[in-house]
Amino acid sequence: MNAFGGFQRVQRLLCLGAHSDDIEIGAAGTILRVLQENPNVHVTWCVFSGNQTRQNEARRGALGILGASTNHSLLLNDFTDSNFPEQRRSIKQLFETGLKLSDPDLILTHSRNDAHQDHRLICELTWNSFRAHQIWEYEIPKWDADLGQPNLYVPLEPSLVDRKLSLLQDVYASQRNKHWFDDETFRGLMRIRGLESNTRYAEAFFARKHVIA
Repeated sequence: MNAFGGFQRVQRLLCLGAHSDDIEIGAAGTILRVLQENPNVHVTWCVFSGNQTRQNEARRGALGILGASTNHSLLLNDFTDSNFPEQRRSIKQLFETGLKLSDPDLILTHSRNDAHQDHRLICELTWNSFRAHQIWEYEIPKWDADLGQPNLYVPLEPSLVDRKLSLLQDVYASQRNKHWFDDETFRGLMRIRGLESNTRYAEAFFARKHVIA
């Protein structure tokens, strides 16, 4: 299994999200920290679903984190939201013919125990396609109460937290009618994960296999 030697040694980062805002909700702070510590990293950013409005938001969200000059590949797909299990074969083909070519040092993906069926399938196919890679599963807060107990924490400076929150509110206008999509939810979760890791703020992940270089 590929060993993890810290963000400065991550040359290729793969970020996977079933829906347009998933990557940012689960891991924007961590990605910003990777870019801060290693500006030359190549980021492959893949969103699997979204109509035109959501794809436009996904593009703005990704570029808001990656920046125009960052070395990156942005893949926006239009698989049907909430219907991923029925599209498994086509999604699997995308993994095998496109995403595997990125040969990432670190993968950020959904949690295996996420209650959303789309999220679970992306996680399953991540592990199925990348058998010798570092995979961190991020968390998405929702009414299903499925957050669990993560085992890997990435401390975040307040400035990175503020950038994440500003981006979510500025970009994802289509989600503002949801009562949970606000700064309190996202800051609150990062504050709890910070408390659990003896810092102010953190994002948390599930690392089922982790090798240190």
